[in-house]
Amino acid sequence: MERGHAVYSTQTKILRAIVWILMALLAVMTIFPVAYIVFGSFKENAELLVGGTSILPSKWVFSNYVDAWKQANFATYTLNSVFLALGVMILSLINSTMAGYVFSRSHFKGKEILYGLFVMFMFINVGSVSLRPLFELAVKVGMNKSLISVILISTGTGQATYIFLCRGFVNSLPTELDEAAKIDGCSFFKIYYMIILPLLKPVMATIALLSFRQGWNEYILPLVFTMTNDSMRPLTVGVNMLKNAGDGTAAWNIMFAGATIAIIPMLIIYCIFSRHFMSGMTSGAVKG
Repeated sequence: MERGHAVYSTQTKILRAIVWILMALLAVMTIFPVAYIVFGSFKENAELLVGGTSILPSKWVFSNYVDAWKQANFATYTLNSVFLALGVMILSLINSTMAGYVFSRSHFKGKEILYGLFVMFMFINVGSVSLRPLFELAVKVGMNKSLISVILISTGTGQATYIFLCRGFVNSLPTELDEAAKIDGCSFFKIYYMIILPLLKPVMATIALLSFRQGWNEYILPLVFTMTNDSMRPLTVGVNMLKNAGDGTAAWNIMFAGATIAIIPMLIIYCIFSRHFMSGMTSGAVKG
């Protein structure tokens, strides 16, 4: 008996060691690109072009940040990114909570088929193939000169996961809440915004973070829609343009400095709301 317990204890320790090693490797792969960009933002461009094994700069150059701020219109680009990210976040919250509530509580023909299509698109991404028809459609309706079209497209193509989370959370709520509200004279929509919506706060926090990040990191859509208008560019597009700030060579040091400035807001937001993010993910996955 003691021998079997000792064998089990040894196997448990080995499994834990393997898990810790895998987690450490995953952490390194996740953190290394960010650390490389941050430390690279303090290097001279020549050092980045030559490469090398040292991640730390041989000479710390703080003027890269001043050059990045001066050569790119960071104030305008930041406002554009905030507008884009907030727009995607607000529309995603409205659409996903309402759709999740309808798919969970409403009964109509074809509901399961329609929901199945939404779930299917969690695993299908047409990517850049849809850019041209979307851009041509925006031109025809006169919406290619504003970031609003980017917000609408980005929101419309990223709802499947959010709806899945909302529907799962609403499914976990007792239907007695709806029945009690109906007895008090509440309509279907009134139940949504008076009863269900306040209870969706954990999932809404998760959706807010994910959708804000989605809008903040959007690159291809803004790049296409802002090719002829510099003042509409968000940070992701503006930072990439810094690569051409050098004299005949790619100014990677300036671009890395701009990228570091651009990721600081997202890091702060995740540090503040990480607890709500994890609780929302687990709450939304209670039932499918």
